[in-house]
Amino acid sequence: MSQHRDGTYPGYTSRRRPVTLVWAEQCERITDAIAYERRLKGWSRAEQEALIRGDWDGLRDAAKQPTSRERSHPTPSS
Repeated sequence: MSQHRDGTYPGYTSRRRPVTLVWAEQCERITDAIAYERRLKGWSRAEQEALIRGDWDGLRDAAKQPTSRERSHPTPSS
């Protein structure tokens, strides 16, 4: 966190300071942590905000909502 907060390395967070930790998850291996982070980055903003709030019902509801990409590019029916 201190490296993100201080802007030690150039990148996404160095241009968007100050950085505040809003969610943390303990993982046994760094590869698990990286996979978990990638999965969360794929979530909608509504899903991420529900997770941060600890709103499990809201998270479930947000996960059921189609994304804008799904709404604009419907899959053909079989």
